[in-house]
Amino acid sequence: MCGTIDTAMHPLLTVSALTMDFGGIRALDQVDLRILPREIVALIGPNGAGKTTLFNCLTGMCRPTGGQLLLTPPGRSQRRLYGLPPHQITAAGLARTFQNIRLFPNMTVLENVMVGRHCRTTAKLFGAIFRPAATVREENDSLGMSLALLDRIGLGDQADELAQNLPYGAQRRLEIARALATSPQLLLLDEPAAGMNPQETEELEALILSIRDDGLSILLIEHDMKLVMRLSDHIFAMDYGRLIAEGAPDEVRRHPAVIRAYLGTEATDA
Repeated sequence: MCGTIDTAMHPLLTVSALTMDFGGIRALDQVDLRILPREIVALIGPNGAGKTTLFNCLTGMCRPTGGQLLLTPPGRSQRRLYGLPPHQITAAGLARTFQNIRLFPNMTVLENVMVGRHCRTTAKLFGAIFRPAATVREENDSLGMSLALLDRIGLGDQADELAQNLPYGAQRRLEIARALATSPQLLLLDEPAAGMNPQETEELEALILSIRDDGLSILLIEHDMKLVMRLSDHIFAMDYGRLIAEGAPDEVRRHPAVIRAYLGTEATDA
C-alpha cells in the first residue's frame, strides 16, 4: 500500500447502490464504493465484470438506472452527479482517460492538452472576436499551464508534434495530461498501462504517484496486478456487475471470491 489514509476523512466520492441496466441485462447491481481525498483506489475484476460501465456512469457517458453519486471536494459543497451530462461532471471535478486512446490525432500535442482547459475558461463569442484583456490573460494562463503539464510528463520538447506521431506510451501520458488540464479532484484511469513495456509502466507508476502526492485522488482500472498491488491504497473487486470484495491489497489478493473470479476455482491459501 502506497500511502497512509485517514479513515475518518470525509469521502471525496460516494457511490451508493449504483445500478445500470441495458435492456434485460444488469451490468451494475447495487454497487457501493467510496474514495477518500489523496487516495489511489483500484477497481479490478475479469473482463465483463462491469468496470468500464462503472466509469461510464461516473462520468456521464451512461445514465445509471438507479443509485446515488455524490462528490464532496474538501472545503466545497457537496455535488450530486447522478444524471449530469459529461461536460458538467468534468467541470465538477472528475476527469478520465479511456481504455482505447482518444486523442485528437491531427492536432498537436500542445493543442490536445489545451482542449482540456476548455471547461475552466470563461471567454465567449465576444471575447473570441474582440479579445479583451481578460480573454488574453485567460488564454496565456491556459497556455502556460498546458506547457507545464507537458514538461511534467516528459513531452515538453514535442509540444508542436502531431499527437498521432507519438509513440504509444507517450500517447498514454498525453491523454493523462489532457485529463489533468481540466483541474480535476478525481482522476479516472481506464487501463493506463495496457500495451506498455516495463520501462513505460515504471514511468507511468511514478507519474501516478506524483499526481496523488499533488493532492488528487485516483480511481484505476488495471489488469497488471503487480502494478495494482504496488500503487493501491484500497481495492474494490467486481464480478458480474457486483462488488465481491474490498480492502487493502493484501486482503483482496487473498479473498476467496476474488480468486474464484479470476481462476474459476475454490480458493486455497498457498
